[in-house]
Parts: sequence; structure tokens; C-alpha cells
Amino acid sequence: MSADITPSRSRRFRAYMTEMSFNGAVGLMRLIGPAQASHVGAKLAGFIGPFLSSTRTGMQNLAIAFPDMEDRERKQVVRGAWNNLGRVIGEFSHLRNFARTSSGPGWEIAGEEHIAAAWRNGQPPIFFSAHVGNWEMILPIAGALGLPVSGVYRAASNPIVERLVQGIRDEAGNGTSMFPKGSRGARSIVGHMASGGTVGLLVDQKMNDGIAVPFFGRDAWTAPALAQLAMRFQRDIVPIRVVRLGAARFQLICEPALTITKTGERAADELSIMKLVNAHVERWVKEEPHQWLWFHRRWPKHEATATSR
Repeated sequence: MSADITPSRSRRFRAYMTEMSFNGAVGLMRLIGPAQASHVGAKLAGFIGPFLSSTRTGMQNLAIAFPDMEDRERKQVVRGAWNNLGRVIGEFSHLRNFARTSSGPGWEIAGEEHIAAAWRNGQPPIFFSAHVGNWEMILPIAGALGLPVSGVYRAASNPIVERLVQGIRDEAGNGTSMFPKGSRGARSIVGHMASGGTVGLLVDQKMNDGIAVPFFGRDAWTAPALAQLAMRFQRDIVPIRVVRLGAARFQLICEPALTITKTGERAADELSIMKLVNAHVERWVKEEPHQWLWFHRRWPKHEATATSR
């Protein structure tokens, strides 16, 4: 390496190029408009996705969830999932601009009355959702409705990308906030809820130190945080999801709060609640399989190995 190119200078250059590339892509997507950005994202993901190892993971997950589904149909579902993921990425630049509308780019609501019905003693309910449709729209919609909802995120491996992504989420959040996964984020969530706020949690990804909860008839390691927070703060739990109606067009579907029977035994009650939660997510996936993110290994690896034999 020449004397003029030090390691620190090289790192700064890579950081600069990363930020320029990210901002350039965001700027381009904003320039072409939300619907066209959605289409571009779908085409790119549809072209690149089949060459990635995630496609094999998706096929294995489908074999577990739908053992009687023909291979041809599974491939169609995976293609649809790549299409939806690409649209989520393409639409991400426009999060701040999506508003409640009757048609075109934007969102609408079904079941809004279930949110009001679930407030208890002046405290808002906890919400759960899944990686269905455009899950990135959950907090912007919550903020637009004036709900004190915060979310949880997994930090990106690249801190520059992390800062830029969170910046877009923050400007679109209408006053909502996001806490990082981990002990620091957990403390922030507890403080937020103690002061009258609430959270919306995506509950459909594997947590290695979670609890075993049935999902499509197989045990799936599931984070119990939703149940723990609901019991600790005495909150109702409302299922929500943002389904895709078209390019840059979404519907937030709110369902009645879960009906929970408590025994007073903590572990049993946690499991009972999370069984209800996973049953809801399973139903959503069955209704719109092409809109779910199949590319995360939801079940233990030995389950996928067994289905591929």
C-alpha cells in the first residue's frame, strides 16, 4: 500500500462510497415515484432472488408448511415472495410519503374499531404482526393514527447502512420510534411501556433462545417477549398486518384482541398466548402465502433436512 493510502483513509473512502450509493439509490427511487419504484424492486428481486441460497431455504420452509403442495406451486410461491420483497425494498424510499387514501399509492384500514376496543384503563394494547405484505408500513401508519407505538429492529451489520435505513424509518414514523434488539432495547421498551406507550412486534422469525411453539404443526422457536410484556403491563394484544393490494397500495387489517385464559402459572400462560399468536400468523400465511417472507429459517435445521430427503 502506498504512503498516500492509509488504512483509515481507505475505510473513509469505502464509507463515503457506501453512503453515496445508498443515497443515490434512494434518490432514484424517489424520483421515479412509488408505484414505479415498487415495480423496479420487484423486477430486480425476481431476477436476482432465484440465484441466492435464500431460495433453497424458502423451498424447504414451504415443504415443512405445505407438505402436500406440488413442487411447481412452491416455486410459484417463492417467486411471489421475491416479488413482494422487492416491492418492499423499492417502496422503502417512499415511506414518508404514503398517506391514508381511498385509492392509488397509500393505505387504508379494515377493523380500526378493534384498536379502540382494546384500550384498557387508558392504556393502549400491544400489537403483533409478521413479515407479511409491507411490514415497514406498520409504524408509519401507527404514527399517522396517533398511536404511541414503538418497534424493535435488528441492527444491520454495516453501521453506515444501519444509520441511513434508520434515518428513513425515523422520518416516516410520525413520532414513533424503534428500539434495537438486545438488553439495551429491552430496557427502553420497559420504560416506554411504563410511561404509557406500547409496542408492535414482528413475531414470525426464529429465536434460538425462545420457547418451542407449534407453527404449521411443527415446533418453532418463538420469542415470548410479546406474552411477557402483555402480562407484566396488563395489556390486551391486537393482531395486525399490512397486506399488499397492489404496487405501493396497502391495507392495514386489525383483528379483535386475543381472548386469553390465564392460569397464573407464568410459563404455561406464556406458551398459551404464543400458541394463539402463532396460530394467527399461520392463518395469515395460508391466506397470502406469496406475501410472507419465506427466506428466514423458521424451523430447526433438522426439520428442513428431513423434508428434503
